[in-house]
Amino acid sequence: MASMEHPIFSLSTKPDTRVREYEHNGIKIAIKPSVDGLATVHDRDVLIYCISQLMTALNEGKEVSQVVRFRAFDMLVATNRNTAGSGYAQLKAALERLAGTRISTNIVTGGKEIFRTFGLIESAEVVRETRDGRMQEVEIKLSDWVFNAIRSKEVLTLHRDYFRLRKPLERRIYELARKHCGAQREWRISLALLQKKCGSNSTPREFRRLVMNIVREDREHDHMPDYAIAYDEQEDMVTFSNRQGVKIVLPPAVAPQLDPDVYETARMLAPGFDVHYLEREWRSWLPETPRNPEAAFLGFCRKWIQNRKNTG
Repeated sequence: MASMEHPIFSLSTKPDTRVREYEHNGIKIAIKPSVDGLATVHDRDVLIYCISQLMTALNEGKEVSQVVRFRAFDMLVATNRNTAGSGYAQLKAALERLAGTRISTNIVTGGKEIFRTFGLIESAEVVRETRDGRMQEVEIKLSDWVFNAIRSKEVLTLHRDYFRLRKPLERRIYELARKHCGAQREWRISLALLQKKCGSNSTPREFRRLVMNIVREDREHDHMPDYAIAYDEQEDMVTFSNRQGVKIVLPPAVAPQLDPDVYETARMLAPGFDVHYLEREWRSWLPETPRNPEAAFLGFCRKWIQNRKNTG
């Protein structure tokens, strides 16, 4: 979630060796590249794949560790990448950039505020390689920061078609919509703030042109997953509207069984309603696994009643 909120990954398709600094609402981030350049939005696919493996294990009640091993071919297929020789070469380059990119931040994950410098991954190793040079198995050790967020389930699901977006800016814009719009009907943001959150180095005029191209293509082809995108020139605002047709590539949010005492409180909040029906509605709506399921369910009940008062 933190990497969706803040511009940690580069939008450039060429080696980006700039040191980037970002500050918003008290969060400060400095992203420092290696000689190979900053990790890119497309390199993030490797992290997404590792996170999906660990989240599946956690939801099944299994123990997980920072070390993740996977078949390179499986990762390339799952993230809609080329499985020819160039795909493996690109994966190796991505691993090098992920390991080389260093971050200094005070982002809070798992209830802890971390003030230190760390990498996105600590190390990567090709466990087995075929005779023609293609890697077969890859072993990655995730950084403490990433692993802490996974264990705390600070993770959002993504639409399968996210991996079909080829333009880095399209991916970044989708990530922001997924984080901020979520299950809401719509989310609005000024173009200037959108550029800041995207981490774009373009001029405001060029960034506006790029966004308007995405808006036009989405209007013609509905290619952006989950959210339609529109731009209001007069207000210089971008609006994301929920399409209400989510296909999930990462494990869906799963809340544990609720404490029996919470149902009495729910009946007081929603008199006349079947609280077990409300629970089913809440579980089907969940955009992410809540840290405090009881509090999240009661909050849903309050909003349920408030929405009916507003419409009735």
